[in-house]
Amino acid sequence: MGLNATSRRESVPSYAAAMPYDRKLLHANEDLVLDLHPHWWYFAKAVAALVVTLGLGIFVLSAVDNDIVRIIVALFVLVSLGWFAERYLRWISTNFVLTTDRVIWREGVFAKRGVEIPLDSINVVHFSQRIFERMLGLGDLRIESAAESGATKFTDIPRPNKVQNEIYLQMEANENRKFDRVAQGMQGMMPAQQGPSIPEQIEHLARLRDQGHITPQEYEAKKAELLGRM
Repeated sequence: MGLNATSRRESVPSYAAAMPYDRKLLHANEDLVLDLHPHWWYFAKAVAALVVTLGLGIFVLSAVDNDIVRIIVALFVLVSLGWFAERYLRWISTNFVLTTDRVIWREGVFAKRGVEIPLDSINVVHFSQRIFERMLGLGDLRIESAAESGATKFTDIPRPNKVQNEIYLQMEANENRKFDRVAQGMQGMMPAQQGPSIPEQIEHLARLRDQGHITPQEYEAKKAELLGRM
């Protein structure tokens, strides 16, 4: 999958032609971290088939004077073109999204389907790469969570080890935010610290008067003011 939104770590290739994930679907106070589309290997076979059939078609048109052969080759070209168009549409409409709250997967041009996994329900994230996938920079992610399905597999992920690391970082940040909210709630439940009572303030004024810091007149005026609050 190729990066469409800017990540905090520029480690995944970017494909400007891909459809970005609709930010209107994000929750309040939720930020987009990664917006990925399938690695280009997702439609490599369709591209190869199209290139081969186009080359064959050009050769037949220029070297073969047989209408039936030309029609057959033209049909192969149309089928290959249709296969490529189908794979490309699937590619641009498939999103693997990581936010500060969830992992989201969406697929489909017209009929949509997808999966959402809250970060706080994720238990383990596995990644796997075969030799040629490691050379090309793609692989699979398997996320085990507390959901009913247990584990969800995502294929053709670019730099899956980097994505795995980013998911763990967001899980940690999400936990820290939860603890901060709990701590703030506990502080809000604690009674506010009260200042000295009025008798204590009068007693303090009397000491200031006896030590000569205020005059008897100032003491009496302030004492009357404090008694008026009772």
